[in-house]
Amino acid sequence: MLFNTVEFVIFFVVVMTVFVMIKNRNSHHIFLLAASYFFFYYSSNYLITLLIFTTIWDFYFGKMIYSASNLKQKKIFLILSLAGNLGLLGFFKYADFAITQFNVLGNYFDLGDNIPLFHLALPIAISFYTFHSITYTVGIYRGQLTPTKTFTEYAIFVAFFPQLVAGPILRAKDFLPQLREKIDNFGSARLKQIRLDQTSLKLGITMMATGFLKKMLFADNISPLVNDVFNNPIGQDSFTIILGAIGFGIQIYCDFSGYSDIALGAAHIIGFKIPINFNKPYFATSPSDFWRRWHISLSTWLRDYLYIPLGGNKKSKPRTYLNLMIVMFLGGLWHGASWNFVIWGILHGTYLSIHKILSDRFPILANHRFFKTRIGAIISILITQYLIFLTWIAFRVENTDAMFYAMQKYVFVDFAITNTITFVASHKLSMALIGLFIIIHFVSFRRPNIIQQIANYSPIRWTLFLVSIMIAIFFFYDGNPEDFIYFKF
Repeated sequence: MLFNTVEFVIFFVVVMTVFVMIKNRNSHHIFLLAASYFFFYYSSNYLITLLIFTTIWDFYFGKMIYSASNLKQKKIFLILSLAGNLGLLGFFKYADFAITQFNVLGNYFDLGDNIPLFHLALPIAISFYTFHSITYTVGIYRGQLTPTKTFTEYAIFVAFFPQLVAGPILRAKDFLPQLREKIDNFGSARLKQIRLDQTSLKLGITMMATGFLKKMLFADNISPLVNDVFNNPIGQDSFTIILGAIGFGIQIYCDFSGYSDIALGAAHIIGFKIPINFNKPYFATSPSDFWRRWHISLSTWLRDYLYIPLGGNKKSKPRTYLNLMIVMFLGGLWHGASWNFVIWGILHGTYLSIHKILSDRFPILANHRFFKTRIGAIISILITQYLIFLTWIAFRVENTDAMFYAMQKYVFVDFAITNTITFVASHKLSMALIGLFIIIHFVSFRRPNIIQQIANYSPIRWTLFLVSIMIAIFFFYDGNPEDFIYFKF
């Protein structure tokens, strides 16, 4: 079920209505789980069985890890839990990719007939709910939390519908306590009832409205320009390629952060807090700063569950740089079974490693007063974003020949403008939205609490804000809901 459809609006209104009608917190839990399963089944049909399998698998392994009598047993149970999670993810997401690569090598060395592909359907959200579930068993193993008392609680955590399909990635230690939250009722503790109050409702709707605007006005209407550039980039001029890279960078940000805004807003309305996933990434001043601002739930997950276990920066400096490359290589592969995502990850790993090397060898640069000035910050932002938007070409273009052509044109500018002028003239709406996004993004950077400020507007001003968004979407929406980009990951 897509957020940007009438079906979701009806579904969410029904969910809110039932929450208002039900007064018992345990009944809230049962209904929330049923609603989440319905939400997932609506889009995935029988593939919901994989979600349920993951839930059952880790629910019981969590208990076994917690009850194990010694560290060795805990490790064995944790390894089995991870094997089940990653095995399922690996089979459905990477089996055909691995077979294809093996067949390429087989043809090169003339090893005989090709292995037939499975032609597996990629289960929606499997990358996200697998990572959710891993935080539960690892958290129990690390002593950060105890197993849930009921299967329903754990199943809600794994299947929580607002962020199930495309994140943010939840952590068990942050979400499960919200399900267990209690109040003191004259000396007897009981589960806190989920209530829809006006403050939460206004803030949540404001978040959701902003998300719909990002997705349905900006991302979907910039998409035609990006497609015309990168569906077949060979032969395009440098400035057209650069324009396409800028357009895709804005498209994917509006698409993905738009989903996250809707998810955060929906969760907030029904009384749950989930982590922010974006913090003005296009104002990052370094590659490291970019990953503190972009897809924050993934970058912190990779840090805590992969980078640190590999040794982080606690071992030798060469090992630190290698760890960064491994993490970003796997981060790229997590996005999809394709070489363009691997190249995207390797590029980011290279950026992070070089930035770390420069910081280690020339600490005076990082602390130089020039970079504390406005000019220094602007230069840092421009250099960082030049590098980041180069990587978006690798992310967007799957064909490696076309990708390398586009990246070459991006780096080695040919200064031809005739075709670019014609191209711009044929995409006036997309160009106008790119310019409008840059203005709004700058304003929101200067006013970081703008969403909260809008939610605090008087009822009349707040209603005008919502009506303005609805009108903007209505005039430029063609009636065909577009998938969110991260649905395919």
